[in-house]
Amino acid sequence: MGELPEKLRLRLDDRSGVNALRSLPKHENLVDFSSNDYLGISGEGIIQTRAIEILKEKQIEQSGSTGSRLLTGNHLLFAALETFLAKHHNAESALVFNSGYDANIGFFSSVPQRNDFVFYDELVHASIRDGIKMGLAKGYKFAHNNLLDLHRKIENTFRKNPDKGIEIYIVTESVFSMDGDTPDLTALAKFCSDNGYHLVVDEAHATGIHGEGTDMVKELELETAVFARIITFGKALGCHGAAILGSQELKTYLVNFARSLIYTTALSPHTVATVLATYQYLEDKGFEKRTALQENIRYFNKLTKELGIQDFFVNGNAAIQCLVSSGNQQVKVLSERLRKAGYNVKPILSPTVEKGKERLRFCLHAHNTKQEIDGVLNEVKKSL
Repeated sequence: MGELPEKLRLRLDDRSGVNALRSLPKHENLVDFSSNDYLGISGEGIIQTRAIEILKEKQIEQSGSTGSRLLTGNHLLFAALETFLAKHHNAESALVFNSGYDANIGFFSSVPQRNDFVFYDELVHASIRDGIKMGLAKGYKFAHNNLLDLHRKIENTFRKNPDKGIEIYIVTESVFSMDGDTPDLTALAKFCSDNGYHLVVDEAHATGIHGEGTDMVKELELETAVFARIITFGKALGCHGAAILGSQELKTYLVNFARSLIYTTALSPHTVATVLATYQYLEDKGFEKRTALQENIRYFNKLTKELGIQDFFVNGNAAIQCLVSSGNQQVKVLSERLRKAGYNVKPILSPTVEKGKERLRFCLHAHNTKQEIDGVLNEVKKSL
């Protein structure tokens, strides 16, 4: 077995030097304040039972998809899911990808063209940044949730690039993964509509929670003002995979040019059946689950104030609540103290977030009890 090249070893040494070396965690039986399973349905046996029923109803017995969607992998459940998604999320079409990462790199590496510009919120997902880097367009970040800064960045760019053939893509998230906050999507949609820009919204952390189990764009009735939405099934839906919502023409384009769709084995029939079964489950139990989650979010925020620790937290009304504690070492120590007390709260280190803004990220769920929230926040207070 060959030795690791010196350049790679030095990169690992650098990561260790700032106390940010990653490793795969071991499974532990801790109280969950870390997973993206916000509605707490990933372990619902009724969903797995229904997924098997769907496979039997469609007379599908194969365990794998057997190929990419453009070859042999486009089994009939894809059409059923995409038709459902388009109707459920009020979109003209839907195209399923293997993951949110695949959807974002597929879209951003293929849709914006040479001489186009992509302006993205500085806190968007890494997959969006990676997709932009893989594409031909130039990407520029703007200050987080700052429409004025976006306007200035566009004006400055056009002053230097007066070409009239430029297309502008504006990219944001409906719920941000590290702060749990939201942009003013209505104002952003109007700004894009008034100027002929293409608005793209990553709905990963809103899918299944907002809009009565749909997404935030639908909740705000902005479907026709948004060029594309990326929804994912691996968070609140407790499954795996993602989809891009948009026009039928956009879907046709992506089928022809999104390499992360074209050159990968498709999701298995069982995975797609599970997504369908989950949506069916949420039509029955979704209101109850979303209500429980919202109640836990309200209780968490109320308790931080009662304990006098609210100033350590980023203000937000989402399932993601973050305690900012500068320095990788300090935030890792806090996380370890909570782990020893029985709570799974992950540290988010630089360079994943900006240096000095390291944090503990608390992911709240419908299944968390008030006693669990009391326990973890009281441990936080003691540690602080």
